[in-house]
Amino acid sequence: MHNPRLFLSRAGFFSKPGLLPWDTGRPPDLSQSLLGRAYKGSFTSVIAKKHPSRQKYQKKQRHCRDDSWQERLADVVTPLWRLSYEAQLKVKFEAQKKLLQSLESHLKVLHGVSDTVAAHQSEGLRCLLHPIIPSPTTTGYRNKSTFSVYRSPDGNPKTVGYYLGTWKDGNVVCLPCNHLKNIPEKHSQVAQYYEVFLRQSSVEPCLLFHEGGHWRELVVRTNRQGHTMAIVTFHPQGLSEEEVCVQKVTLKDFFTKGPGAICELTSLYFQESTMTRCSHQQSPYQLLFGEPHIFEDLLGLKIRISPDAFFQINTAGAEMLYRIIGELSGVNSESLLLDICCGTGVIGLSVAQRASQVHGIELVEQAVEDARWTAAFNGVTNCEFHAGRAETILPQLLKSQKDEKLTVAVVNPARAGLRKDGGHLGCSPCVGFSHGGHQFCVFIPIVDLGAPYEVALK
Repeated sequence: MHNPRLFLSRAGFFSKPGLLPWDTGRPPDLSQSLLGRAYKGSFTSVIAKKHPSRQKYQKKQRHCRDDSWQERLADVVTPLWRLSYEAQLKVKFEAQKKLLQSLESHLKVLHGVSDTVAAHQSEGLRCLLHPIIPSPTTTGYRNKSTFSVYRSPDGNPKTVGYYLGTWKDGNVVCLPCNHLKNIPEKHSQVAQYYEVFLRQSSVEPCLLFHEGGHWRELVVRTNRQGHTMAIVTFHPQGLSEEEVCVQKVTLKDFFTKGPGAICELTSLYFQESTMTRCSHQQSPYQLLFGEPHIFEDLLGLKIRISPDAFFQINTAGAEMLYRIIGELSGVNSESLLLDICCGTGVIGLSVAQRASQVHGIELVEQAVEDARWTAAFNGVTNCEFHAGRAETILPQLLKSQKDEKLTVAVVNPARAGLRKDGGHLGCSPCVGFSHGGHQFCVFIPIVDLGAPYEVALK
């Protein structure tokens, strides 16, 4: 699965200036190569070391065809599902501790500090590492799921689910995922009826773009009020505009008048994708019926979410995460808050009442529009949201700040994270502080947003 995030600690790595003996009051020059070496491996490698019996099972299943397809898929998508939730949190905690120990070791080398300079505070670390905060929701917690279309183990090309296998080995199959503990029943239901639709359709699915075919992946988004948005990707290939319109009508009728009506979709989107995957900017989502957005109530705010906008997949966990960020940030009426890679702007909006001014930066224009709508609807007047790359917009914002207010930067990047040149480097949501260019510290709350079974932490 995914590599664990860097700088992982609930209460903070560099929790105050000077906490570490080599802290010189400025951000350490952590290059990509250094951070890339800070942790080699993944959560699954840590699990294998702590649970060798599971590693043996994984080796066995690669060679034994008697293992159920469902179990094999669960091992790939939710690699912690065989452990109790308490054991999962312990495994994740140990992974974070190992990562921090490695990072501290590299920092000492970078600054020429010996092991005898400072005593360890706890867990063999010079920074405080709190236990991982459990997720309030432990099953069916995902508010967004993406389902692929491919051949099933019996060869049916119109199967909707998750991939199992590798393209390199040529053994990829698609399996239904209604048995996975992280997928809500509603998501599985929509996927099952999309499969029914495909098997009734006279149009072939697109398994590989260069091989032709048309019907592609399905995205399902839900909120805590039970509303459901579905997004279907379709490759026109050589079809005329009239032929594509026929398929739109067929899809719409299936989910409004046909068997799919049981799903009670709030909205259905259709995207004509001219490549393997397109953003809304490249190929706009077309609303076939229903509401154009889905909404979520979070920390007293009504949040608008567009089809392409980022929103944490575990809503209850995200609510806890954002509340903790607000508490740890130290933002007050004299503070400027920078919400970098802000998505729909929830972090900045939730902390806005404490701050003097909030600036959010996000690459996806739909998400920025959502953030602006949410601010206006909720009467938040001290927030501005900017569409574009953080590395371009952020320097301009900082230059425009003439006074020396406490500047707090909250960074919640894409899964790959950030690096110095504006690219990506694995990183969790974190909070940085700067005053007059001389202070620097980072708090990183760790909430189990992956909840049980997955490995994601925030």
